[in-house]
Amino acid sequence: MTRFKPRLWTDLKEAVANLKAQKTRTALTALGIVFGVGSVIGMLAIGAGAREQSLEFIEQLGVRNILIDSRQAMSAEERQQRRRSSPGLTRRDARILEANVRALEALSERRMLHPQRVLPKPAGSVPELYGVRESYARIHNLRLQAGRFLNRADDDASAAVCVLGQTAKINLLGYGIAIGRFIKVNDTWMQVVGVLAEQVSGGEAAQSAGKTIDRNNAIFTPLNAFTYRFYDSSSFLKDELDGIDIRLKADADSVEVSKVVNAILNSTHRGVEDFTVTIPAALLEQQKRTQTIFTYVMVAIAAISLLVGGIGIMNIVLATVMERTREIGIRRAMGARRVDIIKQFLTESVLISMGGGVLGVAFGSMLSWAIANAAEWKTIVTTSSVIIAFGVSAAVGVLFGIYPAMKAAEIDPIEALRYE
Repeated sequence: MTRFKPRLWTDLKEAVANLKAQKTRTALTALGIVFGVGSVIGMLAIGAGAREQSLEFIEQLGVRNILIDSRQAMSAEERQQRRRSSPGLTRRDARILEANVRALEALSERRMLHPQRVLPKPAGSVPELYGVRESYARIHNLRLQAGRFLNRADDDASAAVCVLGQTAKINLLGYGIAIGRFIKVNDTWMQVVGVLAEQVSGGEAAQSAGKTIDRNNAIFTPLNAFTYRFYDSSSFLKDELDGIDIRLKADADSVEVSKVVNAILNSTHRGVEDFTVTIPAALLEQQKRTQTIFTYVMVAIAAISLLVGGIGIMNIVLATVMERTREIGIRRAMGARRVDIIKQFLTESVLISMGGGVLGVAFGSMLSWAIANAAEWKTIVTTSSVIIAFGVSAAVGVLFGIYPAMKAAEIDPIEALRYE
């Protein structure tokens, strides 16, 4: 062991000296590894960020929730044909579900309206108006920044009150205090009683969970107030309800309960498929599988850069072997064994790949930061991604350095001494 350390140190010093003698060539060879490692880390960071963001949204939907959405008719003829058999999604469905689903913990009907006019005039896009029950906040784990959420008294009195999402509050009322102020939606003035904290944006995950709901740019009002104070010009194509959101008890199996919900609604709708049932828990598992496949594909694409870098290392070490044939012959004549020659050239290739790996980690971290700022995507550089990328770069140095090192060791010492 004591003899191994001095030999290893000697091999390292000699390899570093040889690489320094060809600085430009070494730097250009390492560049392929730098870009390869950086690409792997960047792709893994994008995948990890996208996975975390989408999973956060699906978890916010509630892994104990079941979301029911109506399917809007595309024409008056389609709606009329449906109504011959099915009344559509109604409050009666909500009452039947409350009475028959034993695992149900909370339920909220949901209605939606795109306002024609909003005052103060919003600085951005016009927020959507939602009519919901007081249980809606508990079902979707909504966090309040100020004030309170809607309550039963508001609903019973059809009170003209509302709760604003974070984006809607800023666009309508700016950054000041919003509680107690009034906004006008169509022809109805409503008093702001609460402001939600910023919610996780859903993006594609939201669309896959039924109808897109951006709770940051939304106005929530009591369901009865929505029913009696607002008129939807497109209501002739819509059902009485846009959706029903259900939260299950902690010990409930959401997949099994969803079968019961489907059976009940199929009975009341007489087999007409004018509704959808989404299970966020199942969606969560599907999203995890999709993101895993997505990450593997991106890493495989990025790994091609590492392969190119490895070929570059093999090419340059082979060229070095040819240039240093006489040096190899002298070393062999002075007693160096084949294994010593192999170690010499293998050490050089590993140093190139590991040096490129270190720079590649830095490059990958900067790339992830640049992507996050330029494209406004969430990126996460994990410890595992750094270890994987650096480990692969070291392995590339070994794998692509073995062949040139063995070629160097196979050179006949006598022929090498004659080589010019």
